[in-house]
Amino acid sequence: MKTTRTEWRTRQVLHTVDGDPELIDEQYRVDIPVPPRDWDRIVHNGVTTIAVTLTAVSVAWSTVSAGSLLDRAAPAAAAYPAALAYDAAWITCMGLEWLARHDPDRARAPRRAGYVALILAMAAIAADGYLAGGMATAAAGAAISAIAKGLWHLVLNHTALPLPERDRAWLKARRGKLGARMAIAAQQRHLLRLQGQYDALAASYGQAAPDSPDTDQDTEPGQQDSLSGPARRMILARAQTMPNATEEEIAEHLAGHGITVTPETVRTVLDSRSDDTVRPLRPTITDTVKKAVQSGLDADKDREAILSAVRAAHGQQVTRDTVVRTLNRIKGRAS
Repeated sequence: MKTTRTEWRTRQVLHTVDGDPELIDEQYRVDIPVPPRDWDRIVHNGVTTIAVTLTAVSVAWSTVSAGSLLDRAAPAAAAYPAALAYDAAWITCMGLEWLARHDPDRARAPRRAGYVALILAMAAIAADGYLAGGMATAAAGAAISAIAKGLWHLVLNHTALPLPERDRAWLKARRGKLGARMAIAAQQRHLLRLQGQYDALAASYGQAAPDSPDTDQDTEPGQQDSLSGPARRMILARAQTMPNATEEEIAEHLAGHGITVTPETVRTVLDSRSDDTVRPLRPTITDTVKKAVQSGLDADKDREAILSAVRAAHGQQVTRDTVVRTLNRIKGRAS
């Protein structure tokens, strides 16, 4: 026998009065076929409802019994909350077994752990029942948790349909690959967080991280220096405000401000400035010494002439030791 149910719906129709048409709402009835009752689903829902209800009763009974047992050794405020652990343990294992229902190998461990937790819960209930009313009370009380667990075992077996061996192998391989990707992504995120924390710590002390592009290595002439950040900006600023200062003096000045750089680093930054970098108004002492050597003066025999050229460009306050150190560095780099 075909069964239908009636529904009232609304549609717009064109209605004309005295030659003036208007769209109006009109209700109409629709008979919709109703599928037959799905008794399998009804029975399944009923069984599941009974299992949930019985589990709630089991938790309540287990909490009261185990809590009463623990109350003999601890305050009630601590004993009864702790008693929840007995049934909560096997219920948690049952949930993990359900999640792994398509993989018997993964479901085996929570199933076994669930039985162990059930035995412990039944033992606690039986002990309290024996102390309160004897062996019969102990057996009857412990059976409640066993019935709840057994009912859930039957429900899971009915619901967890086994997969073919090849499908289980495919799922296992795919789960392994995706799990590896998730693990690698999580570790990479952790490494990036550590790198960021280390970079922030190094920057707070004016130092460059070893893996960052901020190094103090010399670069080829005309190549952009690799030093960046506060140290580079401070070097360029000091070179602009102290045009006659040597690399050592700039390094000492920056050390007084908590930024540690070597004279070689200062020279690298000054020698490899790009065209858009703010330059000092006058060439540095190193530039003048280099120019004198390139013009034909010997770094060993003509030091007095080089000193005179430097003092003529930068003033008489330039010391002989400054020029000698600059010449030695130039000779060292040339060799």
